[in-house]
Amino acid sequence: MTESVFRSERLTPEAFEALASAHPGVVIPLEQTPQWAAFERSLGREPYGLWAYYDDGGAPAVLMSLLRVRRRFRESLVSINGPVWLTDRSPEAELRLMRTVQRQFAADPGTDPLYVRMQVQHPQPPADGPIEHGWYEREIVVDLTPSEDAIFKSFRPNARNSIRRAERSGVEIRTIEREDWVDVFRKDLYPILQETAERDGFSSFGADYYEKLLSTLGDYLRLMVAYVDNRAVSWLITTEYRGYSVYYFAASTLDARKTFAPYLLLWEAFRQLKAAGNTACGLTGIVSENYPQLVNVTTFKRNFSKNVVDIPTTYDIPLNPGRYRLVAGLLSFRRTAPAKGRALLMGAASSLARLRAGRSGAGS
Repeated sequence: MTESVFRSERLTPEAFEALASAHPGVVIPLEQTPQWAAFERSLGREPYGLWAYYDDGGAPAVLMSLLRVRRRFRESLVSINGPVWLTDRSPEAELRLMRTVQRQFAADPGTDPLYVRMQVQHPQPPADGPIEHGWYEREIVVDLTPSEDAIFKSFRPNARNSIRRAERSGVEIRTIEREDWVDVFRKDLYPILQETAERDGFSSFGADYYEKLLSTLGDYLRLMVAYVDNRAVSWLITTEYRGYSVYYFAASTLDARKTFAPYLLLWEAFRQLKAAGNTACGLTGIVSENYPQLVNVTTFKRNFSKNVVDIPTTYDIPLNPGRYRLVAGLLSFRRTAPAKGRALLMGAASSLARLRAGRSGAGS
């Protein structure tokens, strides 16, 4: 019996907007939009289409934006913070989508991915891996629909006290005008991010990434900065799309913590986001099984809400399971094996890849 699959269709930005408008109650992450695809393109990356998937009755079931990623030994198609489900996300429906993308991209002459990476709520074959995790799995979400007083009272006492202490310390919150974003970020804010990354032990993007973000997605962003004695000490970037906002990037100096500036900054962001019509604000990732390194930011974020939301974990959908397992094994060995043995094995793998490419060329 033929396996049941969805009908797939590549969407124009206009068709995407029409389909999204027909489902106003569905939260669509900004990463799953044509606007985010344009941002990826500005970085020199390769968006590979906005896709809609339809059930047997012709009703849209799923939206998914894909990014084409080419890396050594593998090409992949990656759905960042997606797909978006427009209908019931049952185990049977997710299996159908996985079977659909396997068939869809195995037959696509424009790409040759080893796997499609996407979030899966009901893990089951053919979902595998992933070779590396691509998105956080839990987050705090702050409800912005109550009154400002009610939102403030919902915070933990530590957050409320810290906000008051920041006000008494003379912390000033400024919303940066859009025409000044890139200049202010380059001169005053990126050095704070570098300090934060070094102090907390994580790797940030280069300044160009954030400058492209600000210049490309400006219609969907806010840049807010906390100042002490007219000196920037803490900043954040929020996104907004269809009434849902996200506390996306932030950084603070060590001195900012002494004045509790990040607390007042985030509280002012909530107030502005609410005034603009947003109904919720996601605070992005907190600690989980695959992201234990987020424990430090979790402590800060938990001060603002008890509402913890689980996000489907990222998995790979292999198009060639045998080759996928081989590549996954090679990469695992590469990360854990001694340097000498790793170099020998990777050299052998490169030779095999060249031999394979030569044979393909001879037969074309």
